[in-house]
Amino acid sequence: MSNRVYEIITSRIMEKLEQGVIPWHRPWIDQGLPKNLVSKHDYKGINVFLLACQGYASPFWLSFKQVKEMGGHVKKGEKATMVIFWKQLDIKEVKEEGEVIKKVPCVRYYNVFNVEQAEGIPKEKVPKLETKPFNPIEACEKVVNQMPKKPVIQFRELRAYYQPSSDAVNMPKAETFESPEEYYSTLFHELSHSTGHESRLDRATIKDVSPFGSCNYSKEELIAEMGSAFLCGHCKIENKTIDNSAGYIQGWLRKLRNDKKMIVMAASQAQKAADFILD
Repeated sequence: MSNRVYEIITSRIMEKLEQGVIPWHRPWIDQGLPKNLVSKHDYKGINVFLLACQGYASPFWLSFKQVKEMGGHVKKGEKATMVIFWKQLDIKEVKEEGEVIKKVPCVRYYNVFNVEQAEGIPKEKVPKLETKPFNPIEACEKVVNQMPKKPVIQFRELRAYYQPSSDAVNMPKAETFESPEEYYSTLFHELSHSTGHESRLDRATIKDVSPFGSCNYSKEELIAEMGSAFLCGHCKIENKTIDNSAGYIQGWLRKLRNDKKMIVMAASQAQKAADFILD
């Protein structure tokens, strides 16, 4: 890619940042809160976190008994997720003035499974996930397919991430994204992360295990998003993705005390990442 394209994209992102607060949104479709497939009730409180962080695309959950009652069975080797339920118990106490009913909170634990952990449940009993027609973009497909030393790309969970230990990228399925451009922008972000692996560019910000939100973590996120923006520019889809990229970059810059110099640093590393991906 010519340095001119890098300069144009960097300049456009800087201009966006100077305009003020830019909203960032997850580019894949929100499937709603975790809910029980039988009762259709949403899980609440800590259960939302306990279930959502498991990473399944489907928001629907069932107890072991409910899976069987729906004609299915839990896949071999699958592990349940615990949810908690608070209930008020009436406890009788005898006092001088007579019998008193005292309400005592009691917590109960249940194990549930996501429908993706089960087999045999009739398809018509499980609401379909919201999706949009996906039309691959030829220029973007070419970039992905021709990347040298490409990591494994899998579609197991409704979240996007790169895992250095297994050298694997996980992506939500393409049909769950709001547009093809947002799908490729997200994939380019994760592939940019993967260039930091020791078998590729051996980048310190991806090699060193840093806690979420730390300086190193924030710098790596800037590098990956700048790399994604450069690749979107190369494929000529940046007009549909640059606002979201700028919003994402702005969020991580706050972690770095809005130091705009970090954009220059990230752009330098991102160029190397984009050049590697483009071979």
